[in-house]
Amino acid sequence: MTKNEIKNISLSLFTKYGYEGTALSEIARRVGIQKPSIYNHFKNKDDLFLCLFEEILEEHIHQVEQFVEEINTLSSEEKLKHILLDTCNYYKNHEDKATFLKRAMIFPPEHLKHILNEKFLKSEESFSAILHAIFVEGIDKKEIRQGKIENLIMSYFCLIDGIFMEFSYYGIENMEPRIQNIWENFWYGLSG
Repeated sequence: MTKNEIKNISLSLFTKYGYEGTALSEIARRVGIQKPSIYNHFKNKDDLFLCLFEEILEEHIHQVEQFVEEINTLSSEEKLKHILLDTCNYYKNHEDKATFLKRAMIFPPEHLKHILNEKFLKSEESFSAILHAIFVEGIDKKEIRQGKIENLIMSYFCLIDGIFMEFSYYGIENMEPRIQNIWENFWYGLSG
């Protein structure tokens, strides 16, 4: 129980103040424990931060994997659109986790930058494998134009990343109608 409390409070503080602005002593105070008790669960602040980062990435990939099983009878267009919308909903419903990831990727603690990047790329490989199968199927069924699969996946990731960032600029309410227009233009390029 205490480990989860530490993670929940840490997520909130890292999200609000970043890595540098969050002290283990403040995490301990908010959890209601002494600072040395944190070391029963985590080696140090880096370990805690990396644990949160990795868990958020894994949680999202796990959700996408489960979701793809539920939509496996749909066309490639519907699959890709549903994954996009599900990803948007995940970040909308877990705003703290989305903000944590943005901070960690855009303004990483310098000494953890390399590790965070490795963990992110590993997570992206899992997501790429899911997308690869959908793009191959779509090309085989002539739903998607011929193209290098890696480029199609890269474009899809850029679409998700762009929407992910635009949530910050326009807010969730203003983004929802925009997503449909964004998708229609993206699909036009894929199917053209």
